[in-house]
Amino acid sequence: QVQLVESGGGLVQPGGSLRLSCAASRSIFSFSTMGWYRQAPGKERELVASITYGDSPVYADSVKGRFTMSRDSAKNMLYLQMNSLKPEDTAVYFCNARFATSTYWGQGTQVTVSS
Repeated sequence: QVQLVESGGGLVQPGGSLRLSCAASRSIFSFSTMGWYRQAPGKERELVASITYGDSPVYADSVKGRFTMSRDSAKNMLYLQMNSLKPEDTAVYFCNARFATSTYWGQGTQVTVSS
């Protein structure tokens, strides 16, 4: 069974930064796609950033230029560097991985942007 464990969330002031981490229980190159989603209260889960094997990362318009996704294959880690955070970025952030017809989710980490 694949496990994805997120960490790094917390409370930050507007304009601040956070780095989220996602630890995978197996090689991240075994997944065809990995990414980050978020879900704010009362809203649907939405894509933040994703990367498909062999392609460049794609980002939601709302985070372009502020968020950067990266990977460390040696550690089986996926990261999301979030800069210039805004109150509207407040949400639970989930790590996602896909292989063939299987989709895996982490438990989520809360990010709250507030003064």
